[in-house]
Amino acid sequence: MSEIKTPWPHAPPHRLCSHGTYFVTASTLEKQHHFRGATRLAVLHRGLLTVARRFEWCFEAWAVFSNHYHFVAHSPGNHDTAHSLAKMLGELHRKTARWVNRLDDAQGRQVWFNYRETLLTYQRSYFARLNYVHQNPVKHGLVPVANQYPWASARWLERVASRATVESIYRFRFDKLSVSDDFDPHPDWQEEAGAGFPG
Repeated sequence: MSEIKTPWPHAPPHRLCSHGTYFVTASTLEKQHHFRGATRLAVLHRGLLTVARRFEWCFEAWAVFSNHYHFVAHSPGNHDTAHSLAKMLGELHRKTARWVNRLDDAQGRQVWFNYRETLLTYQRSYFARLNYVHQNPVKHGLVPVANQYPWASARWLERVASRATVESIYRFRFDKLSVSDDFDPHPDWQEEAGAGFPG
């Protein structure tokens, strides 16, 4: 019997013909820790939120690590499709790759690999993935409590949402979700101060 080949992580198909809410995961090439340490994480984190505002994607949850990131976001309401996702992540990946390659004196090195998106069409799936992303730093063993990790959205959620809303989201179980998240983020995420987004 021939082996069934999965499209991820080698070449995930991007189905962005529908406006809606998406769960997105992006990875560095070969899961390399190009964004280890607080300075690099700050650049990637700020860059992700910057391009989201520029392309009018409404983020509800995000988590940024040394070799990957996740987010849940609504595509722009004034578009019938989500095709701007590719342009948004393309800009983020170009700028952050150029910046980190200058730091490492590695001009032309491929930093990013690809991304995978899932259109969320069921309420339970949506809330489960929201909680999954907020809690991702805990899942990866980086912090004991999600709001202690500065490069993710749990701290923001707990500040802007009502206590009832936060507790409701945090109650959703995600242990049965099928998520490609076999990453091992670098544990040294506090080693330097923050930095700005590269131009």
